[in-house]
Amino acid sequence: MSQIINKKQENRAAWWVALACLVVPMFASYFFDDIFSTLSQLFKNPELLELGWDSADYGFYAGGYSFLCVCGGLIVCGILLDFFGVRLIGSIFVGLMLLGAGIVTFAITAGFAPKTSLSIAYVGCMLFGLGSEIAGIAVTRSIAKWFKGRNVAFAMALQLAIARLGTAVAFVLSPVLVSQKAAGEMYSLAETARPAFVGLSLILAGAVLWSVFVVMDYKFDKRTGEGEQKGSVKDEDQFRFSDILKLVVNPRFIMVALLCMFFYCCITSFKKFGTAIVIPRFGMDIDFAKWVITMIPFFTVVFSPLFGALVDKKGKATSWMILGSVLVLIAHLLLAFGPQGKPFYGYLAIAILGVGFSLVPAAMWPSVPKIVPEKNLGTAFSLLYWIQNIGLLSVPILVGNIFKNMIVESGNVAQEAAAAVHAEYLFISLAVVAIVVAVSLYCSSRRHPELSLDEPARQ
Repeated sequence: MSQIINKKQENRAAWWVALACLVVPMFASYFFDDIFSTLSQLFKNPELLELGWDSADYGFYAGGYSFLCVCGGLIVCGILLDFFGVRLIGSIFVGLMLLGAGIVTFAITAGFAPKTSLSIAYVGCMLFGLGSEIAGIAVTRSIAKWFKGRNVAFAMALQLAIARLGTAVAFVLSPVLVSQKAAGEMYSLAETARPAFVGLSLILAGAVLWSVFVVMDYKFDKRTGEGEQKGSVKDEDQFRFSDILKLVVNPRFIMVALLCMFFYCCITSFKKFGTAIVIPRFGMDIDFAKWVITMIPFFTVVFSPLFGALVDKKGKATSWMILGSVLVLIAHLLLAFGPQGKPFYGYLAIAILGVGFSLVPAAMWPSVPKIVPEKNLGTAFSLLYWIQNIGLLSVPILVGNIFKNMIVESGNVAQEAAAAVHAEYLFISLAVVAIVVAVSLYCSSRRHPELSLDEPARQ
């Protein structure tokens, strides 16, 4: 009996060691993606940056994360992941994530002309983005495999929470690494690249731990008799192009996809320029602003699991989606029209934004399996991420150009505040569309009660 208990304890320890190996690459990915988010105000004064990028350049760079994903890389590589398994394809794309981050770091430290460094960094960001997205899918699939029947929901929630902590740490740490200078002082390449070096080191550590997981996963398959060889997927679960056609004519799927795109653009794209908006609008300094923007990921870490449990227990998923979208609209209205120079209203807006960002995903993602057959879920999530990345590619470019075109005099607070308000007009428009889509999904759920979109989870 004691041998059986010891064996179970060893297996349980192996599960959590495997999870630890999986969460670090995602933490590092989220960190590197947001290394400049709480430094976005620096790009309003490119003459003070040895790097030489302006706000439009930064917006262009930030959109590079989604370029290859939008061009079909996400769907194609998702199919490869299904066909060849997470060990091979996951390793390739964790490596691609590391390569992309390395190229970005090289580009912003090598002393190239601004347009040259931007072009090289954009290529690196494209590779990093595709690598991160596919690595994320590989991590999710691996958790589902290892924790099947044993706390899989908790393991996935914990992985997401730790990953979003990567964003929070980047928000807080980047301004510390790139300390604020006196007016008129130049930021050197070495100073602006410090967050990138930290992020690159974290990704390298994540890649090492991923390789440890690969060895563990190989032993896991040998012990359980599973395998990842080509053709191991059951015939009925094999990818077929007809599955895409079935999804794109499914109105509920299209509504979820549109909600995903417009809603996430209101949050993810906003975070890229968060400090550039709240500092001139509410008279905050960088130290206070970074903590205010950091509330967004911290709120999701705390509230997402709670809201998920609420949706499981009470149902009404489409109603929660509407409420979350309305909260995001209220937040952006406060950011645009709250009293100028009053930090309280910026704090309140970001708090509301964080709650809305926690609520909608908690209701939206569990709805997908209710409207898509189980064998098509992989294709469905690939398409959802692809559509989402269309928005994440374009919106940062639009916001960056708003700042570039409206700020013609460096350090002019009135111009910076006006640019922030005009950027908020874009986010308000996106939030309104998200509400319309959420209401449409609510009405569709009422017309099709057989889908059980608004039913509680079975106990």
